[in-house]
Amino acid sequence: MKPYLSTNEAATFLGLSPQTLQRWRLEGKGPMFHKFGRRAMYAEADLQGWASKQARTSTNSLTD
Repeated sequence: MKPYLSTNEAATFLGLSPQTLQRWRLEGKGPMFHKFGRRAMYAEADLQGWASKQARTSTNSLTD
């Protein structure tokens, strides 16, 4: 197992597009990431933790 995943790998892991993760980084949303120089990398544990927090019981945003 790799210690960190690239944006493309993280997007695949989450079932999202790389562009979504890039946009979320700019907006301060989404999973935690680490910067190594100019590269944004994701720890699998951070992705799993973030994904777990996305669980909902309704699509109504007023109930979150």
